[in-house]
Parts: sequence; C-alpha cells; structure tokens
Amino acid sequence: MGARTASISHLLHPTPPNPNKNPNLKPQYPNARKTLIKPIISQTTPTIQRRHLLLFSLPMSVAIQFSSGFSALAAFDPVSPAERDASAAVSIRVSEAVELLERGRDLQAQGDFSQALEYFTQVVKNYKDFALSDYARVGRALALYEVGDREEAIAEMEDVSISLKGYPEVHAALAAALYVDKHSPLLAENQFTIATLLDPHYTDISYVKETKHWPPSLVSSLQHFMTLS
Repeated sequence: MGARTASISHLLHPTPPNPNKNPNLKPQYPNARKTLIKPIISQTTPTIQRRHLLLFSLPMSVAIQFSSGFSALAAFDPVSPAERDASAAVSIRVSEAVELLERGRDLQAQGDFSQALEYFTQVVKNYKDFALSDYARVGRALALYEVGDREEAIAEMEDVSISLKGYPEVHAALAAALYVDKHSPLLAENQFTIATLLDPHYTDISYVKETKHWPPSLVSSLQHFMTLS
C-alpha cells in the first residue's frame, strides 16, 4: 500500500531531472526562463507603430493638404444661395396664405360671410399651388351659399369633395345642398353617410352652427335633410 502511494505521488509531482548528474541530458524546458521574462506585447502594437511612422514620415505639404481638405469639408453647404432664397420666399407665401385663411374663418365665425368670402377667394386665387387652398375653397363654398350664389357654391363643394375626399365637413355641406337645392335625396344620403362615418358630430345641428360656424341658410338646409322635410 505504501509503495503504491509513493508511485502515485511520484507521478503527480515528478521531480525534474538534474542536469548535473547527467551532463548529456538536455533540460526539458530550455527556454522556460526566457519565456517567463519575455514581455507581453499586444498584437495591434506593431500596426499602430507603423501608422505613426507613416504619419510622421509624410511631407509637411501633404499634411497641410489634409488639413485644408478637412476644413473645406466642414465649410461645405449643400444648399445654394438661390435655393435658400427660394425656400425663404415659399415660407413667406405660406405664412401669408395661412393668415388670410385664418382671417376668413374669424369673419365666418362672426357671421360676416361677405367679408369672409373675400379672404377665402384671395387664398384660392393667389395660393392655389398650396394644399391649404382646398380648405379655403370649403369656406368659400359655405360663404357663397349664404350670399345667394348657390349654384356656384354647390359646384365648389362637388369639386372639393373630390380633392379633399374624406374631409367630413364638405361632404355634410354637400348633402344638405343636394337635398334642398338639387332635390337629389339619394346623392345627399350618400354624401351624408360619408360625412357621419368620418365624424358623427355632423348629426348634431348645434355642432355645425356653434362649432363649425355654418351660415344660417346651410344650417337650415341640413335640418331639412335630417328631418326629410
């Protein structure tokens, strides 16, 4: 038992050979000391060193060109002065159109439909290249219906119901006008169905009167349609 234990211990902890006893025996790890004391250098260090050497070896003129190139890139503006001026001009026109549209709606809310008609017409005439002109056409149609030109008002509503398809107010207004002025209950029903599916508020007379500020004549037409009178 003791001999077996000694053998195992000898295997687990082998005694390195002593070169003094046998001069012909070479050490098992000849470079062990060198390996232990050899400094560990990162693999990326030679690459970084080569880059540094390349940078410092460049002529001064090349370095100046690099610096100038970076400065020019930083100062580069993709927008030309002409494009910037054109953008500023469009912004001014949009502000003017919005101001006129809001002024027309304010006058509509005050019940001054003749003056509101003038502002809405200015937007439609002078800013028809903007999408917001379609909303001015809605206001213009409502004002036209009140001041007496109902034929033109209905024609405007029909056009805008296509260009602004899905805008509930124009569909509801067109339904009222088609029922009363064109005697077309089926077409009126179709338009009103579109309007109320998009916004159920248009089934409430007080909503179009107090919130949307419809003219009295159009409110009356909508009431006739809803009561089938």
